[in-house]
Amino acid sequence: MEEKRSSFSSSLGFVVAAAGSAVGLGNIWRFPYLAAKDGGGIFLVVYLILALTFGFTLLVSEVSIGRKTKQAPLTAYGVIHPKWKGLGGVAALVPFMILPYYCIIGGWVLKYCVAFLTGHGLDAAEDGYFTGFITDKISPIIFDVIFLAATVFVIYKGVNKGIEAISKILMPILLVLVIGIAIFSLTIKSPDTGKTGIDGFIVYIVPDVSGMSVKDFLIVIMDAMGQLFYSISVAMGIMVAYGSYFRDDQNLMKSVNQIEIFDTLVAFLAGVMIIPAVYVFMGKEGMTAGPGLMFVAIPKVFAAMGKAGNIVGSIFFVMVLFAALTSSISVLEAVVSSLIDAFDMSRRKATLLEGFIALVLGIIICFGYNYLYFEVKLPNGSTAQILDIFDYISNNILMPIVAIGTCILIGWVVKPKYVIDEATKNGEKFGRKKLYIAMIKVIAPILLFILLLGSLGLYS
Repeated sequence: MEEKRSSFSSSLGFVVAAAGSAVGLGNIWRFPYLAAKDGGGIFLVVYLILALTFGFTLLVSEVSIGRKTKQAPLTAYGVIHPKWKGLGGVAALVPFMILPYYCIIGGWVLKYCVAFLTGHGLDAAEDGYFTGFITDKISPIIFDVIFLAATVFVIYKGVNKGIEAISKILMPILLVLVIGIAIFSLTIKSPDTGKTGIDGFIVYIVPDVSGMSVKDFLIVIMDAMGQLFYSISVAMGIMVAYGSYFRDDQNLMKSVNQIEIFDTLVAFLAGVMIIPAVYVFMGKEGMTAGPGLMFVAIPKVFAAMGKAGNIVGSIFFVMVLFAALTSSISVLEAVVSSLIDAFDMSRRKATLLEGFIALVLGIIICFGYNYLYFEVKLPNGSTAQILDIFDYISNNILMPIVAIGTCILIGWVVKPKYVIDEATKNGEKFGRKKLYIAMIKVIAPILLFILLLGSLGLYS
């Protein structure tokens, strides 16, 4: 174990690292897709309300748990209460399962980044390009290895020289690129239909309740809540790990609020980047591309832009690559810090061990699109391959379980005062205190339980 536990050098270091974790692929492609699917402005309003209530509750709880215990997720819950150490095991299992397939998807982003930067953006827009790539027996593994190696290198360097240093470089660049692409997206116009980016922006932000039933609205709530797991990196051990590096003399509440604001802003801007552009060139139908939005629909949009498309596409995929990397770094750190705290490993050994395991599992997942290809129906109704199974178990089952367990532990076993005292120990004001208590004890567990039942396919 490290003789002295590392810590972020400042609250800014913590905020940029935590925001870097939060701003990942989930924000860039999943948020716009859900917003387009769920009635635009309706989804935005529901998401914002949940971010300020549900998201805030889990975020402040996990950061406080990390700072209070000075432990990674695997051991932190056992420090809070010996009988709850099993919850730490589940919390550490989530990033362990996510890392292999997240690096594969990061490799896909790298592939598209290379294609556009080398002037082959038009090729990426052709039908069958994406399928041809992921079903190839070698290429996806090569790009996975490169992306995983970059992630391992940063974690190997440690908290200050690795995570904090790279976050301070990548996050400002990422924000500038996001804002720049969002502005460009609003200025484009289709020469064929006359549709403009502003038309698409209106579709994005104006609530569309036409034909929406009560059931549809409940689906919007569940989608927005599920998105929050991705958006603020809760229920996957990351914020507990990062919280354990957060200095005792720093303002925890202020930092949590800054993460909330930054993450919500980037999620909103991701929609501004993507939805108007897709609407201009592909109409509302293109906006329902779902998971294929990033790798199938978006390249077609860039191809439709003519010569400018390759330049804009290059900037876009560089931005997505940065977002994917800052998130994968945090996922790996959640596992590595757990190994360090639980098994007295050195950072070097823990990083290389988990990197090797992620590589092996990643190769198996890549083979799921060729040598090991099969299809299985999941309880939530979707058809899955190996990657989808990893994603389903980690995100749809384990993450709600971790979140429910955290709510019960803090809300009923050690009481909300445990978190409130930690978050205000320097005299800070705990805003939304009554809301926090109501959320952690009653509202959040109920919402999470409903979400879990839906993931298990117990209602359609």
